[in-house]
Amino acid sequence: MHHVSIRTADIFRAIAFYERLGFTVHERFTTGYTLACWLEGLSGRIELIQIPEPHPAPDAFGDEHYVGYYHLSFDLSEVTDSLPRWLETLKQQDDTLKVLLEPTQQMIGDRVYEVTFIADADGLPLEFIRQMKSP
Repeated sequence: MHHVSIRTADIFRAIAFYERLGFTVHERFTTGYTLACWLEGLSGRIELIQIPEPHPAPDAFGDEHYVGYYHLSFDLSEVTDSLPRWLETLKQQDDTLKVLLEPTQQMIGDRVYEVTFIADADGLPLEFIRQMKSP
């Protein structure tokens, strides 16, 4: 996959949010009528596009009948040895951080993962996972 594109109500607020997650701005540009940029980090690339006169995003996490893209997921297995500790550090950097799901363990296939969800600057759900080491 080349990138994921996110429409945002405030590109500067969104950039600051994703920078706290470890992304860096790679390139700034316009898309004809609005500001945009590429961010790189966590083994991926995000394109942010500022939307003039934005409408609120649908509640993809809370609405069990929502159909469409659900969330982005980032694998932190190589970044941290504790997802709860990683999240706590993030909370200390941003006291407005909205946690949608506190870290929990989840069996996916034959592996156990730590999983947490937070909302980005526009309320879009982001998942962070970390594969647990086998004993």
